Amino acid sequence: MPRNGRSVIDPGGLREHAEDYTLLWGLVLVVGVLSVLPLARLLLEGIAPGGDFSGHAFDRVLSSRTTWTATGHSLITALGGTVVAVAVGGVVSLVVSLTNIRGRNAFVFCFVLPMMIAAQVIALAWLQLFGPSSPLLNLIGLAPALGSRNPLYSPGGIIVVLGVQYAPLIFLTLRAGLRTLPRELVEAALAGGAGPMTVLRSIVLPLMTPPLVAGIALSFVSCLGNFGIPALLGIPANYLVLPTLIYQRLAGLGPGVLSEVSVLSMLIGFIAIVGILLQDMMLSRRDFRISTTSSVARPFELGPWRLPVEIGLWSLSVMVLVLPLIALILSSLVPSVGVPLSSRTATLANYEFVLFGHDAARRALVNSFALSATAAIAIPLIAVPLAYFLVWRRSRLLRIVNLVTEMPYALPGVVLAIAAILLFLKPLPLLGLSIYNTVWIILFCYLARFLVLGLRPVISGYYQIDRTLEEASQIAGARLFRRLRSIIFPLVAPAASAGALLIFLTAFNELTVSALLWSSGSETLGVIFFSFAQGGDSTYAAALGTLTVLVTTALMLSTLLVAGKLPLGVLPWRD
Repeated sequence: MPRNGRSVIDPGGLREHAEDYTLLWGLVLVVGVLSVLPLARLLLEGIAPGGDFSGHAFDRVLSSRTTWTATGHSLITALGGTVVAVAVGGVVSLVVSLTNIRGRNAFVFCFVLPMMIAAQVIALAWLQLFGPSSPLLNLIGLAPALGSRNPLYSPGGIIVVLGVQYAPLIFLTLRAGLRTLPRELVEAALAGGAGPMTVLRSIVLPLMTPPLVAGIALSFVSCLGNFGIPALLGIPANYLVLPTLIYQRLAGLGPGVLSEVSVLSMLIGFIAIVGILLQDMMLSRRDFRISTTSSVARPFELGPWRLPVEIGLWSLSVMVLVLPLIALILSSLVPSVGVPLSSRTATLANYEFVLFGHDAARRALVNSFALSATAAIAIPLIAVPLAYFLVWRRSRLLRIVNLVTEMPYALPGVVLAIAAILLFLKPLPLLGLSIYNTVWIILFCYLARFLVLGLRPVISGYYQIDRTLEEASQIAGARLFRRLRSIIFPLVAPAASAGALLIFLTAFNELTVSALLWSSGSETLGVIFFSFAQGGDSTYAAALGTLTVLVTTALMLSTLLVAGKLPLGVLPWRD
């Protein structure tokens, strides 16, 4: 027993209240089923497929030249995309956070928007911007000659689009750290005669090492596991990365290659874990704690440079967001690829087809909405009581649970998808039911992968709650379920709602998981979009992508009406 008299299996002395104890272990079971069980099944299949410990699957995969070629491509694109993301997101975060630019809220919204749009939609938008059949370039007479190769079908194209997609991730993690920058340190340096660049080099950047390194690790893992961008830009160029190699193996050969794709998934997971461990190792070498808790540092006055800096920021937003989306919208208005856009050729037939004329697209719209809404409702119901224990009933067990909830999201989505296939390929024990090749396996992965998106905002909400009301009701004899229902949930409801919206937006456009799990009747919008793009029906894909962008933007804008009631940092696009 620990010195405080509480055991690992009885965190917080919960044996005093059987209801608390039962709820806790029910939540631990849910987290174990969602997070631990699939990954354990994947590990078992990779090590001993079908109970065979001979290692033949490892030998076949690791001795294949294709495996190491795809691994090299994955490392090149992941590292390159991370470098671009750090260069763009880091500079933008420093300028936005430390200077007195105007229109900060609007710019942050526009800069973060590409991260909330599906990766495959961003990839197609960039393809439609630079290709020889680009309606936008044709309108202004700058389109490349017909038949010329789109420059984005290359490793460089993948790296640039990945960098654009995840630059907001670097921006957000670094900006969160800059909000805690002590004001007195900066003002003391300025009073001592240091210029802004000296303050940046000697104070700001050293103190911002932890969030910057964390952002780099997140960006690297995200680039490594991204499927949509390498699929749309790499497959036509025969430039395979590990996620697209797994997709092609599974799509072409089916469940018979599960042991091999399990090893490939483990290889992706291993690289991702190495990246995370390198982050921890870099941060453990120095103490980056700040011993003061003053107000946020006052922004630097740009003086005559403010207007040029603002023009530069908005020009960047136009290049990475506005122009690609305009190209996507214009592509959705032409009757077919290569037809110049004019008042005579413009049509809404592509929208009519994807909304009313394509059965699979209609099913996908219903499936994606239902799956996203179900995950957005179910996860907060898990997150609210789970966060109660994580924040207010700390123990070694709960620290492990907290870490475990992040595993499915930290690892690339393709790893979770393969794990789910292995787990549910056979009927469920006792029940005799099979959810393989159904929409339910996709829902299971959504719950597992996006649990942390619902949990983090709720935890932030708990930290802003005065626990006096909850403790008073507990003294008065109110049981846990009643306290959660009548006191705690109303207080954390804004944060839980923000988490639910993040889950819905992320799941609504998801492709990496569903690309490996869908079957006839269980298509998602990401799958239909990808099939249109891969099949040469880019005008239909552009129409579908435009619709998802409109839905995403409208939902993000709607949250600004209640942004003042939410904890700081819960909404990524809120300044």
